[in-house]
Amino acid sequence: MPELPEVESARSVIERAALGRPITEVDDTDTYVCRPHRPGDIRAALVGRELTAVHRRGKSMWCDTSGEAGPVLGFHLGMSGKIVVASPAGDEIDGGDYWEGRRAPGDYRWSRFALTFADGGRLLLVDPRRLGRVRLDPPVEALGPDAADIDEPTFLRAVTGGTAPIKAHLMDQHLIAGIGNLLADEILWQAKINPGRRELTRPLAKRLYAATQQAVADALRDGGVHTLTIVEHRRPGGRCPRDGAPMTRGTVGGRTTWWCSTDQRR
Repeated sequence: MPELPEVESARSVIERAALGRPITEVDDTDTYVCRPHRPGDIRAALVGRELTAVHRRGKSMWCDTSGEAGPVLGFHLGMSGKIVVASPAGDEIDGGDYWEGRRAPGDYRWSRFALTFADGGRLLLVDPRRLGRVRLDPPVEALGPDAADIDEPTFLRAVTGGTAPIKAHLMDQHLIAGIGNLLADEILWQAKINPGRRELTRPLAKRLYAATQQAVADALRDGGVHTLTIVEHRRPGGRCPRDGAPMTRGTVGGRTTWWCSTDQRR
């Protein structure tokens, strides 16, 4: 599932390969991915414009467009979405890397939305599970601070308020944007904090902040949350890579969660 690092990678694809290119056609016919817009609404707003800048906060990204009162084009990758930029011949020139059910490079059967540029190249949202989202003027103001940039005082307020388990606080996009299930497990493992804990002392909260900054930086550097230390050990029979203790599985905040049975037991 795309989390902050994967969305940052997709954002960089758009920045490298799709800005400043006149848009001549838009495929916005998927009424689920493009809800609440009707087919043709996004096309009417974008044809003749260019993407001028691309931004990200947490798991959401959006593009500014050219012209007077140019609309904002928002993307959410859902669980399986990929941003791909293709050449006029249909070859991938940036993004994608892999998607479920692909037979060969250039197989875009799962494309849910596409921009066609004046030179014939395209930007596509490829999404086998059809859980991504494309919309105009997305409500990004509802998101909390980005997990990669949040300062310590704001983070401490976010994780020490309320009575929900600490993992639920980390994954609440209104409090801290960008942390999903795998990243949350890694952060809590690094901080040696049980994911179901409901109260944090200030020293523990500060340790959690340091772990968040480290885990996010590691995932951004190494190419995604799948590269994080704990991920391959989140399985039956898995053992903590730090002390060799068995990994424990449970449900916290409605999500499957793994933690070390020894140094995260409370």
